[in-house]
This record gives sequence, C-alpha cells and structure tokens, in this order.
Amino acid sequence: MLLPFFQWCDGLAMSQAYRDSTYLFPVTQALHVLAVTAFVGAIVIGDLRLLGWGPVGQSRASIARSAQRVLLWAGLAVLVTGVPQFTTNALTYQRSWLFVFKMYLLAVTLVFTATVRWRVAIAEEGRLPSWVTRAVGAVSLALWMAVTISGRLITYYG
Repeated sequence: MLLPFFQWCDGLAMSQAYRDSTYLFPVTQALHVLAVTAFVGAIVIGDLRLLGWGPVGQSRASIARSAQRVLLWAGLAVLVTGVPQFTTNALTYQRSWLFVFKMYLLAVTLVFTATVRWRVAIAEEGRLPSWVTRAVGAVSLALWMAVTISGRLITYYG
C-alpha cells in the first residue's frame, strides 16, 4: 500500500546524495541525536516535576512553559534531521515492523504530550489530585522512553 511512497523517498536526489557522501549521513545523524537529547531532556524535566521530583520550587506550569520553546525547536530539529535519514533508508524501513511500531508509538506519544500532558502540566497547582499529575508524568516518561528505545533498536533489529 505505501510501497510507492517508500520507493519515491528512496529515489529522491537527496537520498542518493546522502548515500553517496561519506560525511553527510553521519553528521546529520549526530545532529539528530543531539536534537533528540535536547527534546527528551525538556520532556524529562517536566515529567520529573509532574512526578513531584526535580525542581519542586517552581510550578509545573512555569516549567512547562519554559520547556515549550526547547520542545518546539528541538522537535523541529529532530524532524529536519530525521527526514533525510528516513528517505536514505526508506526501502529498509518499509520492511521493518519495528520502524512501523515506532512511528505509531511516536504518533500516540505526540498526541498524548500535546493534549493530556500539556493540560495537566499547566493546570493550577492543587487543582488536580496529586495521583493524576504523577500518573501523567509516569505515562509520559514511559511513552518517550519506549519511542527512544524502539528507535535505537531499529539499528540492530529493524
């Protein structure tokens, strides 16, 4: 069903340039890892606060708003550096159940982060029971860890 799309991605001039270059793919991959690290770091600090750990001297809303800019810029960098990595290996990823799993998991996690996690994070202190904020923080951490781990496993098993 999606094979023509994957073939189109594989045939892009950008994909061929990445395959032909000695340095382009590894530099992009290093930048991707850096962007993922910044993104996950912003998620983790917010989730730790939701769990009642981390910088408890600051409100959840303050931390969420401060991390939002990092999340947006790092997320954009992850996307910009992830697309060429995907297109370069599109036909391999097309056959990878782990890649498909990661993409579905990423979609669910992004929706959860942009909706449930955001609303809980910016809620006025004391408005929600502590078990709700802790549960949302734990679910968020688990989801983002699963996305990250599945992404790494693609290299070895995908």
